[in-house]
Amino acid sequence: MPATPPLPPLKRVPPGAWIALVWSASTLFTLLTRVRLPGELEPEKWPAAQLYRWDGVTITVLSTAAALYGSRLLVRRPLLALALLILASVFETTNLAAGGIPMTQYLAAMLALYFIAATRSRRTAAVALVMALGTLVVYEATRLLRGWGVSTSAELAVALVTAIAWLLGNSAYQAHEHAERVRAQTAAQAVTEERLRIAREMHDTVAHSIGIIALQAGAAARVAATRPEAAREAMRAVETTGRETLAGLRRMLVALRAADTGHGDGTEAVPTAGLDDVDRLAAETTAAGVRVEVRRLGEPRPLPPDLDLSAFRIIQESVTNVVRHSGADACRVTVDYADDVLALEVTDDGRGHSASTDTGFGLTGMRERVALLHGEFSAAPRPEGGYRVAARLPVPEGVL
Repeated sequence: MPATPPLPPLKRVPPGAWIALVWSASTLFTLLTRVRLPGELEPEKWPAAQLYRWDGVTITVLSTAAALYGSRLLVRRPLLALALLILASVFETTNLAAGGIPMTQYLAAMLALYFIAATRSRRTAAVALVMALGTLVVYEATRLLRGWGVSTSAELAVALVTAIAWLLGNSAYQAHEHAERVRAQTAAQAVTEERLRIAREMHDTVAHSIGIIALQAGAAARVAATRPEAAREAMRAVETTGRETLAGLRRMLVALRAADTGHGDGTEAVPTAGLDDVDRLAAETTAAGVRVEVRRLGEPRPLPPDLDLSAFRIIQESVTNVVRHSGADACRVTVDYADDVLALEVTDDGRGHSASTDTGFGLTGMRERVALLHGEFSAAPRPEGGYRVAARLPVPEGVL
């Protein structure tokens, strides 16, 4: 599987760190607007009487502490984190003698609202939006009830930007959900297509076996009276072929049930292949620039056609991915004919990403083949470097 590209540095920063940074920057900006900067005749806004006194400094410190603690809780307890950030904004506003919560003091809460809407459930996101907008309404209503001045137009702007932040987060959430659904559908489609392809390959094998059975049975019927030994030999061939075909059909039952009969009617010829073609595959790959070493253990013997074909396809896919993705100049293919299992192994010394194509369908196809044969499959980087693909396919009884 190709290496996942590292995230850009900015995307590796956790949301809480961004919120803490925004709060610090907005607080600094608020303080700077209340002092006369170079080139100004007077401050942008006159400070409240307590801003630089001990009580004002205490409010600023407590507000900042609440905001920073809330930023740490964003991932684990998002609603509590948002509540602390809103509380910090309100608390800091009381230190500014403002008619409403300023935009700069509410930026951290807006950013937290965006992250909640983008990553949490719809219910949590809705509660967060009510908290953020409700606070603005309650703050202004409280000032009106006490007869204090309010900044209605400025507060409406803050509410509008808050709603926009939530909408942007909600759009990000929906885009992520859509992408997940597309990935799931694509993976399911890949599995289905692989099953259909296996079923189509099996069709020719089964049809050939049934044809052989018919021929042998007809020959046995013709010579049953005159040449009984030949008839018995023909019937033994019928028995052997029938057992192999039935075993193959049982192993392919899942794929055959999932197949679309409109796509697997057997009108197109599928070339048969098997482990006898591994040497040809190795020669072609070596000629392409990647040396393939083939090693056979145990005594090679005839295998059921579906097992033979699947074993070859697994080796073929693994070797192909070595060429495409590993960067290795050689790989090793081992075919072990054990007593009751066929063991396959393909290893290389490349970058450790040779087991799959970019979409991951190579691994999906191999796993599906092995699963349909009731075998075991593994694909993982090797500790010493490179990649290893291994499969163990049980050999049906009677195939020795």
